[in-house]
Amino acid sequence: MKLRHYTIFLSIIVALVLQVTPMPPLADQLRPDWVLLVLGYWTLALPNRVNVGVAFLVGLVLDILLGTAIGIHSFAMCVCIFVLAANYQRLRNYSVWQQAVVIGILAALYHLLVFWLQHLLTDVNFLFTYLWPVFTSMLIWPWLFLLLRKVRRQFRIS
Repeated sequence: MKLRHYTIFLSIIVALVLQVTPMPPLADQLRPDWVLLVLGYWTLALPNRVNVGVAFLVGLVLDILLGTAIGIHSFAMCVCIFVLAANYQRLRNYSVWQQAVVIGILAALYHLLVFWLQHLLTDVNFLFTYLWPVFTSMLIWPWLFLLLRKVRRQFRIS
């Protein structure tokens, strides 16, 4: 078996591991949305292989790993990936920095959807610290984009 057949799957696994790796409380507040970023890249690059269905399954895995109510992260991930998949041709033409702004807006949408769904189910209050990952995700996007593009080209994934 060739590694190129599993590259997308392995990158999603790495993103899930990075998403749940224990960190100090201050660093945990700044943790980028690794899963959203990786799924976002693969949706922009290969929308026929990574789409809302993959986002739903990965979101369910993320719900299980994080211990949240089943469907919260899955729904939020599906909405964000749907927006990317619906506009992938336009977003591909943007520069990496413009894409970072779009990713930041989607990360904000993702966090607000997760907050609203958790607020409906539990009694959580909104804190501005919920939005710190939006900024770190925007900062990480250009480098993650370049890394995953290099991997995609090196393994000739299409």
